[in-house]
Amino acid sequence: MEEINSLMQGFSVALTPFNLGLMLVGVILGVLIGVLPGLGGANGVAILLPLTFSMNPTSAIIMLSCIYWGALFGGAITSILFNIPGEPWSVATTFDGYPMAQQGRAGEALTAAFTSSFIGALVAVLMITFTAPLVARFALKFGPPEYFSVYLLTFCSFVGMSKGSPFKTIAAMMLGFALAAVGLDTVTGQLRLTFGFTEMLKGFDFLIAVIGLFGIGEILLTIEEGLAFKGAEAKIKMRVVIDTWKQLPKYWKTSLRSSIIGCWMGITPGGATPASFMGYGVAKSMSPRGANFGKGEMEGVVAPETAAHAAGTAALLPMLTLGIPGSPTAAVLLGGLLIWGLQPGPLLFQEQKDFVWGLIASMYLGNIAGLIVVLTTVPFFAAILRIPFSIVAPVILVICAIGAYTVHGSMFDVWLMVIFGVIGYIFKKLDYPLAPLVLALVLGDRAEDAFRQSMLMSQGTMSIFFANGLVASITVLALVMLFWAPLRAGIAKMRGR
Repeated sequence: MEEINSLMQGFSVALTPFNLGLMLVGVILGVLIGVLPGLGGANGVAILLPLTFSMNPTSAIIMLSCIYWGALFGGAITSILFNIPGEPWSVATTFDGYPMAQQGRAGEALTAAFTSSFIGALVAVLMITFTAPLVARFALKFGPPEYFSVYLLTFCSFVGMSKGSPFKTIAAMMLGFALAAVGLDTVTGQLRLTFGFTEMLKGFDFLIAVIGLFGIGEILLTIEEGLAFKGAEAKIKMRVVIDTWKQLPKYWKTSLRSSIIGCWMGITPGGATPASFMGYGVAKSMSPRGANFGKGEMEGVVAPETAAHAAGTAALLPMLTLGIPGSPTAAVLLGGLLIWGLQPGPLLFQEQKDFVWGLIASMYLGNIAGLIVVLTTVPFFAAILRIPFSIVAPVILVICAIGAYTVHGSMFDVWLMVIFGVIGYIFKKLDYPLAPLVLALVLGDRAEDAFRQSMLMSQGTMSIFFANGLVASITVLALVMLFWAPLRAGIAKMRGR
């Protein structure tokens, strides 16, 4: 009941004309970002973060989170109409969405995708509403060893649950740790890795890094690929929407199953992309219509969209309660909170109640606004894809440069952004993941502080990370996650005998 009362208070914070306007603008910008391949939720939030510098933190996070919702919705449009996933998590949507569009059922596929996305996000927001305060209260008992163990669990989970090479994930993470170490050592007061540049005394600014890594890197890659779009026309009529909604209840088991998969993958750092593939695969294996998957089966659109949105939304739970992002976009949002002077974690629920519950309330409202916007504006956004990318790309590059310059009013930051952009481009060309780098850049110094405080408490003894049941269980779980891939292979081999 306390959560309901707090949520009502949150609605009173979010439901101001200014915040409602920001929600609408955020959703439209987000759909635009989601529609354009080469951008994406994390990239869009990073590029547009400077727009929020003059806002109060609550309004700023509402706008950024609505950009995120919009990007989640927008990715499905290009997947279904053009067979080009606007986002990585929309790849699974193309399997059945594009065949439906080719069969003249584009409106049906888009309505199913948007509605399933809405349901997945709604389930995850309900979970956040009722579990976040409990997790935050529990986390208040944490000391430096417990916090370091949680950071360790996050880093190890990225390694263990990574789809690609674990060595590439570790290499990216190590570079992030090195970048996080640049600047003034808060414990000894010594300068580290500044190479005489006074601009680097405070270390690399998180915002400059993410604009370069995500924004510039993606644009360079997209320019190289020379995107051109050819696809189906689409116009969603109210009759099609109502007829599709009448069909969706028969897929309730798929929606529920995909929501659970998505919430789990969002809380752990699995992310929306693995969740969408897992949701699609499980639905295909359990559905009586599994043989039709890949040929234009509506259930094949419902499953990945529900799972992806549930995962994308659930990733905000560990960010708010523990200060640990569950996805690259959550990492960018966490960086925004730090820029606005807010410390994500359990104390946020005690000290910034209006902010936290205003954000949670805005998740409900932003989700509804997103559904309405995408259902009514599909032809407009589909038409944008016919603008040559040679016109769109320079505009985005200029926005990135302005965003980097406005952080400190320094050209040095713009050059840093370009360097980070080249690093991001090289990472993508060599198939190195960016998310572990960003995670280590955001959490590296905090993990280091927690580790050094723990060592001071234990006088240098590592046994402090096994000193009680709580910290020992988190540490052991972290080690299991680190070696999860070989453990899983060993278990599968034993079952095969």
